[in-house]
Amino acid sequence: MRFLPEKSHDPNLLVGTSHADDGGVYKLTDDLAIVQSVDYFTPIVDDPYKFGEIAAANALSDIYAMGGTPKTALNIVGYPIKELPEELLGQMLAGMAAKTEEAGAAVAGGHSIDDAEPKLGLSATGVVHPDRIFKNGGAQPGDKLVITKPIGAGILTTAIKRDQASSEEIEAVTETMAALNKTAAEKLHDYHPSAVTDVTGFGLLGHGFEMAEASNVTLSFTASAVPELPGARRLAEEGMVPGGSKANLSWLNDVITWSSDVSELTQTMLTDAITSGGLLVSLPQEETEAYIQDMKNAGETAVVIGEVTELQETSIVVNQ
Repeated sequence: MRFLPEKSHDPNLLVGTSHADDGGVYKLTDDLAIVQSVDYFTPIVDDPYKFGEIAAANALSDIYAMGGTPKTALNIVGYPIKELPEELLGQMLAGMAAKTEEAGAAVAGGHSIDDAEPKLGLSATGVVHPDRIFKNGGAQPGDKLVITKPIGAGILTTAIKRDQASSEEIEAVTETMAALNKTAAEKLHDYHPSAVTDVTGFGLLGHGFEMAEASNVTLSFTASAVPELPGARRLAEEGMVPGGSKANLSWLNDVITWSSDVSELTQTMLTDAITSGGLLVSLPQEETEAYIQDMKNAGETAVVIGEVTELQETSIVVNQ
């Protein structure tokens, strides 16, 4: 964030760039604020419709991670219109529109450019009550850490690009990335989460580090409890690790205390650069079991993967 302009002095900007939150929040009235975020990327699966769904789910996730309800979206498109057929772009946009509609939001327009490589995403806007914003800071010692999707998407999408993933593995990662964080976020409003973020490009431990830093605490993870996508660990062992995941591990090593029994392979898994991952939630211990049961009843995943402690020598501790 050091290259961004100085912090805004507008008192209605409730969440800006100070703590690497997932979106900006601007207060309109005492009862209403808007949440804004933007995200786009190059294709990560071969199916153009599914790529559109994933691009939308990934962008909308930031609104959910802030506690917001998505309302509108603007398409962001880069496409080599002279090199690839229009029908392919149409399928991508159809997938993005369908997922946006599933979220209850409306596509209000967008912008496209002629680009050498396809790029797709959304600028999304949602609404939230100013007193019910989720932030990535505020985690409290004694909280439990909960995740709502398995990790390993970056490894699997790398394997897809190298034609090394099975059809079952491709289907699992595609459906996971295309799934909205809608239910996970909506059910959290029945509880009192201390801090919330979504797990994307910096991996589980990268976004965990941001939460720990913003909260001035240490996050202690139990590696064996973290859910993984089918095939991800095997593919990582075979070298299907994206450059972003390797960069994450290098960046984070100085802020993590690894237990001696945590393997290098597990370290790679926990720092995998993910697209459209789940929510990472710091939740009071007394509310954790009920939230997990609520998610289970809705057919959703929610797993305890660690806890929050007072600040230790490093911001992250990982035990096997």
